[in-house]
Amino acid sequence: MNFPALRYWPLLLVTAGFFVSWIAYFADIWPLWPMLVFGAVMLLGIWDIYQTRHAVLRNYPILGHVRYFFEMIRPEIRQYLIEADNEEVPFSRDSRAIVYQRAKNVEDKRPFGTKMKVYESGYQWLTHSIQPKKIKDTDFRVLIGGPDCKKPYNASVYNISAMSFGSLSANAISALNKGAKIGGFAHDTGEGGISRYHREGGGDLIFEVGTGYFGCRDENGNFDPKKFAETAASDQVKMIEIKLSQGAKPGQGGMLPAAKITPEIAEARGIPMGKDCMSPASHSAFNTPLEMMEFIAKLRYLSGGKPIGFKLCIGHRREFMCIVRAMLETGITPDFIVVDGKEGGTGAAPLEFANHMGMPLVEGLTFVHNTLRGVGLRDQIRIGASGKLIHAFDIARTLALGADWCNSARGFMFAVGCIQAQACHTNHCPTGVATQDKTRQKALVVPDKAQRVANFHRNTLKALGDMTGSAGLSHPSGFLPRHLLVRVTHRDMQTGDEVYPYMPEGFLLREDDERLGYLMRWRRSSSASFQPFDDGI
Repeated sequence: MNFPALRYWPLLLVTAGFFVSWIAYFADIWPLWPMLVFGAVMLLGIWDIYQTRHAVLRNYPILGHVRYFFEMIRPEIRQYLIEADNEEVPFSRDSRAIVYQRAKNVEDKRPFGTKMKVYESGYQWLTHSIQPKKIKDTDFRVLIGGPDCKKPYNASVYNISAMSFGSLSANAISALNKGAKIGGFAHDTGEGGISRYHREGGGDLIFEVGTGYFGCRDENGNFDPKKFAETAASDQVKMIEIKLSQGAKPGQGGMLPAAKITPEIAEARGIPMGKDCMSPASHSAFNTPLEMMEFIAKLRYLSGGKPIGFKLCIGHRREFMCIVRAMLETGITPDFIVVDGKEGGTGAAPLEFANHMGMPLVEGLTFVHNTLRGVGLRDQIRIGASGKLIHAFDIARTLALGADWCNSARGFMFAVGCIQAQACHTNHCPTGVATQDKTRQKALVVPDKAQRVANFHRNTLKALGDMTGSAGLSHPSGFLPRHLLVRVTHRDMQTGDEVYPYMPEGFLLREDDERLGYLMRWRRSSSASFQPFDDGI
């Protein structure tokens, strides 16, 4: 008989320690505290044996807690002791370090050459010119506003992507918005509405209208035109973005439990206290592509002519073509479209969604860009892009593939102090960025972090200007697929226009180019419904 087994020895030793310390205490040999410590650990071990939730603890009383401790600190152990500088989980140490350095205005150069494996499949680089240009003004801008827009917005080519107050702390929102004000770029509110911390910062806002219509909803959760008009009238609000889907968890709604709704969150979202708040998976203000175009026109009118657009992660490609058909039939076009890649971040998402739902940015962006080219609308509609875009090369490559500007969420989170602890969903963020804990968020000092946000933006655009000049260009909008090279095997490379070609203007209307499945899906699309008329997608 193998009892007591090795796994029970910690409990037996602690029990023995308790009785020894008990005797020693009453013999005036030891103080009281050893007996209390041994007693507490002994009771923990006894509780481990009789509890029914954790099998490991029942079999390994006391000792099993060591396993749970190391599991708890595994992300930190991996990040600081095991992970290589260029391993992406999800952002490499090198990537994070360059954001921190640029945010702090310190040296961001690297010695001794690249750590990248330049002969491995997937490696990418930009071509450069023998006659580079020196670009002095790197405050690169793009004018957003179509033919029906009365108040176009001259946006930076790099802005803060959608992150709601509630997901981020009050101090984080304040720092981001004040940084945007200093640097002259835009801050997307996320679907959680415009909080007092957005307004106090004074920075330019992109008001995101999600399925919950937070900040513009009636008591039943439906869209309220009057409240929308009041919100959109603010001088801070420069553009309005209808959120159709999010890259990290496309097709999902959500619920904010009543226990997590603070008075400040209720104020920003226009919801009551003490009641669960639902965000449906889809919009109730429209059901068809044609109704969606009418909704866009309605928002443009209610906002006084500000740029109206929508954000989505590409799923069924035919559905996006349904929207484009509705544009052609109604003559109503959005001023912009933001393509969110599935690699985009979120406070919390089901693992299967984060890993296996939605289209990555490169494929989604090229599809949207080429579809608009195919119907002759690309020049009227600006395209934004988001999804792990934190470096100048990320921006240059994304502009080359068809975007007009880029957004970043986690890049600016790093700028305000995020250390990628990946505790966003626990309310225990160690740096006060993604928490509603008042004590924790005090660690984030707003004036200091606001300046870091502005520094990061400025220094990133300076680096983008250096890359643009090295390519012989005057503005990053000049990047085209041919400036990008992609290694496909250890010995072969392809140019970007071979891998990600620009399709001919008007090819869908002429129906004269069968490449890449565009025409097949175009023929199956309809402006009257998002639903397919056959079994395909």
